[in-house]
Amino acid sequence: MTTTPGDARRSISLTRDSAGRFTATNARGGTLSFGSGADDDFTPVELLLTAIAGCSAIDVDVFTTRRAEPTEFVVECGGDKVRDDDGNRMGPIDVTFRVSFPEGPDGDKARAILPESVQRSHDRLCTVSRTVELPTPVTTTLAE
Repeated sequence: MTTTPGDARRSISLTRDSAGRFTATNARGGTLSFGSGADDDFTPVELLLTAIAGCSAIDVDVFTTRRAEPTEFVVECGGDKVRDDDGNRMGPIDVTFRVSFPEGPDGDKARAILPESVQRSHDRLCTVSRTVELPTPVTTTLAE
């Protein structure tokens, strides 16, 4: 296993705001509020789906927009929550891209690279979906 030199570590800090509501803060100072699903805030599972879709969307956007600006770029991500003897988890997760480009040579170039861009993101580039698909240990500790 190799890591990215210099800036490999990623982390957030999580603070409880009230019952079932939290705010995550990243190292750059950005914040994101979420909750347990009692209101319209995102839940942790919805954030996972957002992270998977968002990671791949960024990859595909980088490759295709070098050729043409999309006229439509929508990514949908979903799956079923499973509760079984192994505990709670998500079942198979589907990521669906709906991307269109304008007519013309630049749009043709972007359309031509779109399938490869989606595949490369899934197979190699998207850190989030790769982490979910590969066995990744998660360690939980209680600080003193």
